[in-house]
Formats: sequence, C-alpha cells, structure tokens
Amino acid sequence: MKPIRVLQVLTIMNRGGAETMVMNYYRNMDRTKVQFDFLLHRQDRGVFDDEIEQLGGKIHRLHNISLGNLSKYKKALDEFFKTHPEYQIVHSHLNALSVFVLKSAKKNNVQTRIAHSHTSLYNLNLNPFSKKRHSLRFAFKFVMQNMLKRQVPSNASHYYSCGDKAGVWLFGKKNKSRVKIINNAIDTSQFVYNSIKALEKKKELEVTNGLVIGHVGNFVPEKNHLFLLQVFEELNNIDKSSTLILVGAGQRKQYEEFVAKAKLEANVKFLGARNDVPEILQAIDLFLFPSTNEGLPVTLIEAQASGLKIIASDEISKELDVTGLVDFVPLMQSPKYWAEKILESAKYNRIDTTDKIVKGNYDIKNNALMLQEFYFNQVN
Repeated sequence: MKPIRVLQVLTIMNRGGAETMVMNYYRNMDRTKVQFDFLLHRQDRGVFDDEIEQLGGKIHRLHNISLGNLSKYKKALDEFFKTHPEYQIVHSHLNALSVFVLKSAKKNNVQTRIAHSHTSLYNLNLNPFSKKRHSLRFAFKFVMQNMLKRQVPSNASHYYSCGDKAGVWLFGKKNKSRVKIINNAIDTSQFVYNSIKALEKKKELEVTNGLVIGHVGNFVPEKNHLFLLQVFEELNNIDKSSTLILVGAGQRKQYEEFVAKAKLEANVKFLGARNDVPEILQAIDLFLFPSTNEGLPVTLIEAQASGLKIIASDEISKELDVTGLVDFVPLMQSPKYWAEKILESAKYNRIDTTDKIVKGNYDIKNNALMLQEFYFNQVN
C-alpha cells in the first residue's frame, strides 16, 4: 500500500520555528504510512531541502505572496490543486496567509484542510517613545495578517496551534474549544548536555574564553535583534570577555552595522542558517530571547532540553517553561537591566532535563505517532 501524501505548506525550508517543528515530526513518521510533500513559496533552496528529498518528499514551488502578484498567485494555486488531486490533506503553516491556500484547496474538493497557527501578533505599538515600538514593516504585516485571519476558520476543516495564545489569535476565542494543540516537540536525545561536546564546540567556534550568550532565530522584526544587540552592548561594557552567537537566516545588514559602530566585531558572531544547532547549544552558556511576539517557539524547547538557562521576553507564553529554566523579563526594562539579569543568572549547574521535557509532552516520539494516526484516519 502506498503511503498517504500530506502537503505541508510553508514559505522556505530554512531553520525557522515552524520549519523545524515540521521536520521533527517528518523524521519521526512511519513513512511507509505517511509521507510529507512540500508546497513552498521561494524559488531558492532551503537548508532542509536536501533532507526532505532524501526522506522521499517532493518539493513544489510557487512564487511568494505579495499584493502585486495576488491574482496571479491565486490562479497558480488553483492550477496546482487541479493537477495534484493526490493531496487530500493540506497542512498550512502560513498563519493568516493560509487563507489563500485553504480557500483554493476547498474549492478543489480537498477534504482535510488544516490551518496551523505558529504566532500571536496581539499588539501593535508605533509610539516612537516606547521601547516596545514596532517597525513600519512589522506594522504592515500586523495589519494584513489581522485582516486575512478572519477568513481562515471558514476555509479550514481543522484548527491547529502551537499553544493557547497563538490559537486564540488566529481562530478567535469563540473557536477555542475546536483548536488542537500540537506541541513543538523535539528529539530530546539530540540536545542532552555533554560537557566534553560543549568544550569541543567552543573550541571550534573560538569562544573558549568568557561568557557565551546565544540566540537562535531568523532575522525578522518580531525576534527583536536590535534590542538584543543593545542588551549585549551593555553586557560587554561590564564583561569585555563575553561573546554573542547569533544563528539564523535573513537580512542582517543593519545589525552588522550596529555591531561595527559599537566596535563589537570581535565579540559578536553571525553564524547564519545552520544545521548543527544541537551542537551550538552545547557551546552556549546562556540563551537570550527578547521577542516582541511569538507563538510557542521550538528553539526555547531545544534550549531547555540542552539544560540552558534562558532570559526571555514576557511576551512569550509562560506555558513554555517546562523545566524552570526560563526567566521572563519585561521588554519595558532597559537593556542595562537585561544585561544585569544575564549576569545574575549566568552561574548555575547545567543538568540533564530529559525527564522534564518528556513529562511536559515535548518529546517527539509520542507526538509524532498521534499526528500520524490523525493523518492516516482522514483517508482510511
């Protein structure tokens, strides 16, 4: 019997939160029963593309969604579903932009249409005097997402979310009981702290001296990289031997310029998109995550699985802290306050947190089996 082919819809398969989550589930599926294919919105290849093809997945590509090509994009979607009737399960991870995919899938008689929320764009702040203000780019994204999300519930057959907050944002409070939480589960065994591996990675990255601060996240507005760098600048004023490691894809010119202006080139390492994040987390001493808006970021589950102490924004859902390692700090506090908080938190014993991750239901094995059974039951 051929496996069920489930169409996963994303932008590009680089190491973002949703992309990492999908790959974690994909690797742990019984691919004789359920196979993932991908509908992506970039022509260039992502870091996971080779692995997808090695696992037997097919990659389809459309152009990115924009106001200028919306009519053309909708026609391309309709043509795709007309010529690919083998997909009777569509699982879209585009948040509010999922409406276009779901509407086309519904029009073309796809029975199972899953909208999966990975974010919680709750608030917009353009006050120039506020430390929490958003950029105009973020504001445009916020307005568009909030307009489009109203059409998602009527075009989806199933509502999924990474957490309660993200579910309410995309589907509304009235649909809360219909939302199924799909945990951003991980293969915990990959992240268990090992002091020997940690030292080896520190040597490779040339960060053997001083405190190593780390962050994993693509360079998008909600990750708040500028504030992160301001925090590190304050930290470096106190501890000149400290190092900041930044892992993630995206446009980083303005951040590199900030680093140059602050004369921190020797202390900040931009590593780009990486496929060795479990090893990099070994080399980090403390994880910094000052996001303005999040769903339930998988990278913070990974950091906890590595036994890392985490200083995170209080905009992140508290349900994420399953190990007691996360300290939530308000973004209204100054970069200096955050830097002092880092130094206060840096002295701790790093331990194996596997039991806590499993107890919190964030280990991938059982979660993947449940999702696999759901897919399988939809067409059998």
